[in-house]
Amino acid sequence: MARWDPWQEVEELRREIDRAFESVGLRLPASFRAAFLPGQAPREYPLVNLHEDKDALYLEALAPGLDPSTLSLTVLRNSVTIAGEKRRTAAAVKPEAFHREERSAGRFSRRIELPVEVDESRAKAEYKNGLLLVTLPKAPAARPKEIQVQVA
Repeated sequence: MARWDPWQEVEELRREIDRAFESVGLRLPASFRAAFLPGQAPREYPLVNLHEDKDALYLEALAPGLDPSTLSLTVLRNSVTIAGEKRRTAAAVKPEAFHREERSAGRFSRRIELPVEVDESRAKAEYKNGLLLVTLPKAPAARPKEIQVQVA
């Protein structure tokens, strides 16, 4: 006897809705399409905060439990890519012994679009207490210019 899974029917309905939107030329982002399904939505990792001042952008990525040697940071003009691997903490525990396993593990890669172009050669990154702290100096063309007003 087959077991009934209501989420499978919801997922099929979602696919039909996607096809209807695509037939009129609209495409929904993947994160939106699955966001209402519990446990089904793709999760962006690591979670980030991005803020700026007049000279630089500051990216703070929440990435606890990582081996910093697996981190890779690539900066190009107005985007930054963070990649790495989050290993399972209990490698000695067999998967069938877990009662609950909510912390993800595995390889990840996330590309973040930046609001302005940055100077890649001066970017700095530091991993501290589970936070990846990245300083991205703005490219000279992206910095505000102060213009002196001449009084006649």
